[in-house]
Amino acid sequence: MAQPATPQTIDPQSAADPVLSARPENRVWKKFRSHKSAMLGGFLVGFFILMALMAPILPIPDPVATDWGAVRKAPSAAHPFGTDEIGRDVLSRLVWGARASLMAGVVSVGIALLAGVPLGILAGYFGGWTDSVISRCTEALLAAPFLILAIALAAFLGPSLGNAMIAIGLSATPIFIRLTRGQVISVKAEDYVEGAHATGLPTHRILTRYIFPNILPPVLVQATLTIATAIIAEASLSFLGLGQQPPAPSWGSMLNTAKNFLSQAPWMALWPGIAIFLVVLGFNLLGDGLRDALDPREH
Repeated sequence: MAQPATPQTIDPQSAADPVLSARPENRVWKKFRSHKSAMLGGFLVGFFILMALMAPILPIPDPVATDWGAVRKAPSAAHPFGTDEIGRDVLSRLVWGARASLMAGVVSVGIALLAGVPLGILAGYFGGWTDSVISRCTEALLAAPFLILAIALAAFLGPSLGNAMIAIGLSATPIFIRLTRGQVISVKAEDYVEGAHATGLPTHRILTRYIFPNILPPVLVQATLTIATAIIAEASLSFLGLGQQPPAPSWGSMLNTAKNFLSQAPWMALWPGIAIFLVVLGFNLLGDGLRDALDPREH
């Protein structure tokens, strides 16, 4: 006579693991975590964000305080990164300059997202004359190089950090219009969107429930990469005198001043140049990692 099967005890944790691992957010995080360069990028970005946030409480001198007895002094214990042409501490100005650069990158990309994504959705979803008008205007703006357009807009608006952020944001808007339009055209042809149309769902429900969530990953990746471009653009505008105005610290304006003292005080140009390189590298590596992690073909 066959013996009844002995019930097997199932470990709740092991039973839950496959469920947890099947969740999209866990798959994305696992994929991102395995991307070593993306983790390096996240570390670099996090370091500069933390440095910018902690600038007011760090034990560093006032970034605009001058010391005429320490003009263009080489790095030392008192001034680890040296001093500039009027005795200001380079480390302090570097730390406070991170606030301007990161704020310019994030705010300008936020402006581009707020303007570009809705226009891209309108063009891609409704088509017709709406698509024609938006697309022709976008193509006209894309005909001008990004940095040239940003310089022209900043010169028109006037020299200040706020106007520089607006100029950079408006210059980056066509990138998001084109990207969003293409993604919407692709997504609206999917069966689940056609099914939503067939059931009579209103347009705003289709856009918010089916269209927008499915175009968000590539938009987020592009936003991360564009922040790096915006930081370079802000530094360029400040270098030309169209961004952050002296004596407020900015990496671009620091480089503009340092170009006159490359032989006497090379550290004045070295540190802001390294800072720009590292933060831009960080955002690019982070964007590449997000692109791989959010790619549904990799899951």
